[in-house]
Amino acid sequence: MYWLIKAINDDPNLELQLLVTGMHMSPEFGLTYKDIEKQNIPITKKIEVLLSSDTAVGISKSMGLSMISFAEVFQEIQPDLCVVLGDRFEIFSAVSAAMIARVPVAHLHGGESTEGVIDEAIRHSITKMSHLHFVATKEYAKRVIQLGEHPDNVFNFGSPGIDNIHKLDLLSKNDFEKSIDFELGEVNFLVTFHPVTLEKNTSKEQFLELLNAFDTLKEAKIIFTLPNSDTDGRIIIEMINNYVAKNGDRTIAFQSLGQLRYLSALKYMSAVIGNSSSGLSEVPTFKIPTINIGDRQNGRLKATSVIDCEPKTDAILESIKKAKSNDFQKKLRDVLNPYGKAGASLRIKEKIKSFNIEGILKKKFFNI
Repeated sequence: MYWLIKAINDDPNLELQLLVTGMHMSPEFGLTYKDIEKQNIPITKKIEVLLSSDTAVGISKSMGLSMISFAEVFQEIQPDLCVVLGDRFEIFSAVSAAMIARVPVAHLHGGESTEGVIDEAIRHSITKMSHLHFVATKEYAKRVIQLGEHPDNVFNFGSPGIDNIHKLDLLSKNDFEKSIDFELGEVNFLVTFHPVTLEKNTSKEQFLELLNAFDTLKEAKIIFTLPNSDTDGRIIIEMINNYVAKNGDRTIAFQSLGQLRYLSALKYMSAVIGNSSSGLSEVPTFKIPTINIGDRQNGRLKATSVIDCEPKTDAILESIKKAKSNDFQKKLRDVLNPYGKAGASLRIKEKIKSFNIEGILKKKFFNI
């Protein structure tokens, strides 16, 4: 959301009230609120809600604490509009509090589908509590309307995350290597693997299959980014740390690479491997392969650069082989990112600025 936040902050007719919460406030996940402060963007409130637990009970308690905290903040700052992105449980709590506080909500990236995770239900629930909808594709716009939202309030402006790729001055290979203190090789993989939250006790098994695949790829240099705070995320974190400890000559792990280093890394990767949404929404712009493992991203639109595979060692190795093949490499030249091109952030800001939100709280279900 950086470029949207910046556009709002830079507009003399708009007042930015930035609430920072969740993993941004956690030492375990890199205290990334500091990255926001480095950009000279004022943080209105820091809302600590992340309990040190990744169990179902712990996350439910985090959601409850989030709702209480956001209710208090909304009462204090009295915003005219709450702008949110995505499908995290913290955002669900924030939007729930906004609904009760009678604060209109503008939701980014609604209408998408991730059949393997609880984000699916959370995202569609946020849609029903929201009033303006900024979607990334025509298909997602259609789905939001199918949920009963009026077409006049649904805007297909593409993904604002793509603005980062085009606006940031990405690092050279040498500067990137210096920034992470790690030397790349001829074959490089960037790996982000999150738990599949609608499956019980599969995180360890699935990630072990991936690590077994890497054991046979001794020539590959591997950069891990740690998973988020979903249920069973800490299992994967422990497995990554143990693997890096045993394979320090060719692997490295980060809590968070940050925007600049993450996107710079994509310029020099042979493939991105895992089940992160970034592999679908941002990576295709770089015309490199995404090995999308398992069911987490089932239902999302995918570029032709995305290779789906089962969370099994043989399937992962076969997919990597396909990604490196001459035929597939030729196809990458013509890849188009289905999530749009640069410019979404400014279009969203202008629509928020010009849209008359008077009376918007009273919604009618739109029948198709």
